[in-house]
Amino acid sequence: MIYGKILGIETSCDETGASIVESNGQTLRVVSNALSTSIKLHVKTGGIIPESAAREQLKYIIPVLKEALQTTKITNPAKQIDAIAVTVGPGLIGSLLVGVETAKTLSYIWKIPIIPVNHLYGHIFANFIGEMSNVKSQISKDIRFPAIALVVSGGHTDLVLMKNFNDLEWIGGTRDDAAGECLDKVGRLLGLPYPAGAEIEKLAEKGNPKRFIFPSPLIDSKDFDFSFSGLKTAVLREVEAIEQLNNQTIQDISASVQNAVIKVLVKKTLKAAKEFNARSILLGGGVAANNSLRENFKFQISNFKLDTKLFVPDKKLCTDNAAMIAAAGFFAKESSWKAIDASPSLHF
Repeated sequence: MIYGKILGIETSCDETGASIVESNGQTLRVVSNALSTSIKLHVKTGGIIPESAAREQLKYIIPVLKEALQTTKITNPAKQIDAIAVTVGPGLIGSLLVGVETAKTLSYIWKIPIIPVNHLYGHIFANFIGEMSNVKSQISKDIRFPAIALVVSGGHTDLVLMKNFNDLEWIGGTRDDAAGECLDKVGRLLGLPYPAGAEIEKLAEKGNPKRFIFPSPLIDSKDFDFSFSGLKTAVLREVEAIEQLNNQTIQDISASVQNAVIKVLVKKTLKAAKEFNARSILLGGGVAANNSLRENFKFQISNFKLDTKLFVPDKKLCTDNAAMIAAAGFFAKESSWKAIDASPSLHF
């Protein structure tokens, strides 16, 4: 891990982020984390319109960068920043281009290295940030290898075997909808605002998770794959059979759906941890902010007396942000601005 300060830039979807993360060789610390989101725009359409997201990022990329730099009182980036880490994929091509081209321009002007970062790696390396807003969080040195990382968000549900900082192997993922995508689609069926994950979590607190028995697809399969389209279809059929959705029914459906998703996420992750003798489990992505998911992991690890430690980022670092991209940059290879391009279909 290199020392110094890295400027992270994240524009893979509908968030525009810039962050400064510094390293003393042992701990990563976030010293600024500026973020602008166009979520209010997408609420009106019930989902993200790529062209609209990219236009908003063009509008906010410079103000967000200025905020990140001014917060840390950086007046001479060419001398005070050691490298720029930028998300190159996966994501929406228009959005990615905003961040990538901005980072390439700054790398050229400031004559400092640029580091291409896989957005999915960013979610994993959010766990290695030791301090967030001067509050002690998980310390990266406590993470032991091998580790199993679960990246679970609106666009991704992946299991990764992490043998060390630079040796990551994809071992399974969703065959169709991601977990967060499934929750958003269920939310649409229930008439909930987009994005629906956080709203379903709130409603689930007052619901009965045993009223509806929804499937947890592939929960007993021998692989580490996931599938959530069948769950969405099961909810659709149930909703169509109900004459009128009242508040209690919506709460019960929310609790039952959340329970079905969590069951398969936890079981598959723990199965991978056992098979690969993982010493750590790392969660990442927007769905990792779900309290029930976190508590279920803690309970099952304790229940099975596993010698495996759970790591979950600060909730602010679970959703898309630039601090996680900067953190990943400390463990990635530097490149030249000439060699970097946006890669919307990038995978592990």
